[in-house]
Amino acid sequence: MSILIRGGTVVTAEGTLDADVLIVGEKIAAVLARGSATDAATFAAAGAAADAEPDADVLIDAIGKYVIPGGIDGHTHMEMPFGGTFSADTFETGTKAAAWGGTTTIVDFAVQAKGTSLLATLDKWHEKADGNCAIDYGFHMIVSDVNDATLKEMESCIGAGVTSFKMFMAYPGVFYATDGEILLAMQQASRSGATIMMHAENGIAIDQLVAQAIAAGHTDPVYHGLTRPPELEGEATSRAITLARVADCPLYIVHLSAAHALAAVAAARDAGQNVFAETCPQYLYLSLDDLARPDFEGAKFVASPPLRTPDHSAALWRGLRTNDLSIVSTDHCPFCFKEQKELGRGDFSKIPNGMPGVEHRMDLLHQGVVAGEITLSRWVETCATTPARMFGLYPRKGVIAAGADADVVVYDPAAKQTLSAATHHMNVDYSAYEGMEITGKVDVTISRGRVVVADGEFRGAAGQGTFLPRDLNQYLL
Repeated sequence: MSILIRGGTVVTAEGTLDADVLIVGEKIAAVLARGSATDAATFAAAGAAADAEPDADVLIDAIGKYVIPGGIDGHTHMEMPFGGTFSADTFETGTKAAAWGGTTTIVDFAVQAKGTSLLATLDKWHEKADGNCAIDYGFHMIVSDVNDATLKEMESCIGAGVTSFKMFMAYPGVFYATDGEILLAMQQASRSGATIMMHAENGIAIDQLVAQAIAAGHTDPVYHGLTRPPELEGEATSRAITLARVADCPLYIVHLSAAHALAAVAAARDAGQNVFAETCPQYLYLSLDDLARPDFEGAKFVASPPLRTPDHSAALWRGLRTNDLSIVSTDHCPFCFKEQKELGRGDFSKIPNGMPGVEHRMDLLHQGVVAGEITLSRWVETCATTPARMFGLYPRKGVIAAGADADVVVYDPAAKQTLSAATHHMNVDYSAYEGMEITGKVDVTISRGRVVVADGEFRGAAGQGTFLPRDLNQYLL
C-alpha cells in the first residue's frame, strides 16, 4: 500500500517543513517540500511525472496538522511481576494503547529473577510479546543476579539485539545490587559499549525510613514519598555516576524525579562523561500532593522514585530545555486501584509501585509546547528522535526521512481532549490525569506503513508489531 500525507507541517528534531510525505510499503519513500523545485528523480521513483502529484492508494489530509515521527517509549513494563501481582497491561493491550497515543515503538524490560540466566529470561519475554504486539518493540535486560555466568551472558544478549542493561540501587532483597556488583557489570558493559541503566535510589537507607514510618503508625500512601526523600535519589545518582566513571561505562539514569539527581547528571555531562537521563510525565505534572489525597486515593500515584514537590518539576522542565534530560519515557507500569493498589491498605510499603502513562506521553509533552516549556522540535526530539539514537534504532526509527520506517503520526495541535479512565485504552481502572484538559490529539497513527489509528477507531491488530534488535547507543563520546 502507498499513502500520501498532504498539506501538513513536518516537525523534526531540527525544525519544521511544509512538506508532503509519501509512504510506499513499510518505508517512507519521499518527503516532498511544497513550494520548491521538485526533484524529478524522486517523483519518478514514486511513480509520477516531475510536475504531478505521486499516485497513492490512500490520501490523508493533514492541513493544519503536524506530521511527526512515531513516538518511541524507551521505558515500559508490560506484564511485569511485582509484589505478588503483575502490571495490568499485557503486550497486546499496552501496545494498542500506545498506538492510540502516537507511540509506534516501545522498549520493554525483560526481568531476570535471581538464580536464572539472562538468555532464559530473554526467551521468556519473547514468549510474552511475540505475536501479541500491535506496534514494534525491543527489550532492555534487568540484571538482578550478578555472577560470572551473568556477566558472560551480557555479551550474548548484545548479539541478540539487547544492548542495555538495567540495575537497581533500590529494592533490597529483590532487584538490589551492591556497589561491587554494579562495578562488575559496568566493567563488562564498558568492554562491549553497552549502556547500563540505573534505578538510582539509596534502597538501604530507604528501607530504614520505611520501617521507622510503619513502626510509628504512618501507613498512608503519602509516606511512600516521605520515606524516599530526594536527597537519597541525588546521593545514589552521584554514586552511580562515580562508579560509571571508574568503569568507563555509559550510564543512563531512568525516571529521574529530583533536582538533586539532575544536578549530578548535569555536572557529569558538563565534564564530558557519557551520562544520560530520562524523566517521565508524572514528574512534570503531578506532585507529592497527589500522594496525599485522602481515602487511600494517593495509592494511585505510588511509583518509585516518588512524586516530588512542584519545585522539582520546574527543575525538570529546565533540564529538558538544556538537554541535561535527554528523553521523556513513561515507566508505564499500571496496577489497578481495585484489588492491586489495595494490597497496600494499612501498609504503604505493600502498594504495587507503578503508574499508567503509555497512552498520554505524546499529548502531555505537547501540552508543554502549548505552555511554552519546550519547543515543537524539542517535543519530537525528546519523544522520538533521541530515544531512537539512544537505543540504537536510528535512522530506522525516530525520523521523517526517505528510507526510514513509515512510523508516522498526524497530530492535531488544536484538538481539545479531557483525559479520563472512561476514555483511555490502557487496561487499568483509573487515570493519573483524570479530568485534565489538554490541547492536542493524535489524528492518525501509522506503524510501518499500516494505518493503526484513524477516525477515532483502532485499525491495527495484535501481531503486527515486530521485534527490533538494537544497536549500541549512538551518543557515546
